[in-house]
Amino acid sequence: MNEVLRQEKKFLIDQVQLYRYSRGLAQFLTEDPHNKGDGYPIRSLYFDSLDDRDLQEKLDGVELRRKIRLRNYGPDNDFAMLEMKQKQGPMQKKRSARLPREDALRLTQGDYTPLLSHPEPFAQECYAVMCTHCYRPRVVIEYQRIAFIAKENKIRITFDHHITASESNCNIFSHDLIQHPVLNPVLAVLEVKYNGFLLSYIKDMLRECDSSELSVSKYALSRST
Repeated sequence: MNEVLRQEKKFLIDQVQLYRYSRGLAQFLTEDPHNKGDGYPIRSLYFDSLDDRDLQEKLDGVELRRKIRLRNYGPDNDFAMLEMKQKQGPMQKKRSARLPREDALRLTQGDYTPLLSHPEPFAQECYAVMCTHCYRPRVVIEYQRIAFIAKENKIRITFDHHITASESNCNIFSHDLIQHPVLNPVLAVLEVKYNGFLLSYIKDMLRECDSSELSVSKYALSRST
């Protein structure tokens, strides 16, 4: 099980800003090794209760809340990451565990029993939460990500673009997802994740984006669409 605790800021930017900022950051930061051209693909299946508890808590701005998702990096992956993100005031805690493809496929069908066979307590905690609150697969979100890393304060900067979603097929390993756009294709989401303080040149970039800071998540955007 992997666990990180950090602050996160999100901004809505256009394609011109995306390429200007990413070219600038490439001179100072380490590129994610998976970056190729316009980035690498990410698919996330979000789960929620029958009454959309997690979505409603996000929309209501509840200070302590969570989201559970299953993530891979393309339909041909032989694994997926089970992740729980928990909002704790200004901080975000993310815990994750790697699942083999076979187990992940069963989760996409609403069968969470494979989690009981994993030794990590985190997997069993997810099983308890998902069964107690009647979680069901809700929506698959897919996008391209360009990512940069700075060792100082574990800073990670990502640009997510061409964000699409599907509520008709929750199999993140499918080659035939029917998806609809969540955002205008000329827009992208800039996310800055860090512990402690930000470096000055990153602060300068964020000042330009200050008026476009987002409080809504890609999950909330996809469900509202």
